[in-house]
Amino acid sequence: MLRLTSSCVGSLLARRATPAVTISGARMSGHGHEKVTTVDMSKPMYWDRLDTPLPDRRYKEVLTDADKTLKQKEKGPWSQLSKEEKIALYRLTFHRTYPEMKQTTQEWKTVMGCIFIFLGITGLVVCWQSVYVYPPRPRTFEDDWKAKQLKRMLDMRVNPVEGLSSKWDYEKGQWK
Repeated sequence: MLRLTSSCVGSLLARRATPAVTISGARMSGHGHEKVTTVDMSKPMYWDRLDTPLPDRRYKEVLTDADKTLKQKEKGPWSQLSKEEKIALYRLTFHRTYPEMKQTTQEWKTVMGCIFIFLGITGLVVCWQSVYVYPPRPRTFEDDWKAKQLKRMLDMRVNPVEGLSSKWDYEKGQWK
């Protein structure tokens, strides 16, 4: 049995380790292929939800110079603000209005289209299998075979008390 000394194990682990650097929440692998950003979930977040009228933070955290002057005008009387300025102030705090959040999307069309495409492809596969994969139907499924089988069962008087033969009138040659 092979035994590895601690120095051998240490050198093997050192060779296998890939350098990963964490810079301001972004992890980059040594090969330059992988970049993962992490989100700090302990900080307040913004989201538009109908059941939460006031999110944890404002929509725009970083304000431009025009936004800062508008925020200064907000501290004065609101009667001096124009309608466009009031809307701009609202958009600094919220991304969407309630009617915009309640507006239905057209995503159902995509979902239904994908369902119908899937059903169509499945139907084509079933048709292809019925032609090329499945064997032909047995002759016992044909109507003339079934009629001959029924006539033979009546001639043999199968189950004459409560079964098939009890419902056949042998004198008239028809069903009772």
